[in-house]
Amino acid sequence: MQFSSRLTIAVHILLCIETLDDVKVTSNVLAGSINTNPVIVRNILGLLSSAGIVEVKAGVGGASLAKPSDDITLLDIFKAVEKEEALFHFHENPNLQCPIGRSVHSVMDGKLENIRSAMEAEMSKTTLRQLVNETKKQIEE
Repeated sequence: MQFSSRLTIAVHILLCIETLDDVKVTSNVLAGSINTNPVIVRNILGLLSSAGIVEVKAGVGGASLAKPSDDITLLDIFKAVEKEEALFHFHENPNLQCPIGRSVHSVMDGKLENIRSAMEAEMSKTTLRQLVNETKKQIEE
């Protein structure tokens, strides 16, 4: 299983916003750091803005956090940029005439929900502030 790169790009964007001092953090600056197209950056900034995580100043340019980094978790970022309702996509029409097809949902649904819950619980333990502190420490070394 592999998610899109939206989560890691979003974290990269937020780390730039919080750690690049004396730089107007525009989509072009961010795209240069991420090594991607500015349109991708603008799309992710739009998702983060809609979730209330960042503020983007149109025209003047530049992005900033909309709330303190201690109040933003990896789970918040994930939910902002990964719009999937379910972590796992179950095939919807198993053959009910088959004994496996009849039982596969009841066997798997609870387990997959537990996995999703565990992932979200783990993501909620990490704040953007922690990531910023780790990044600054890496930069200083």
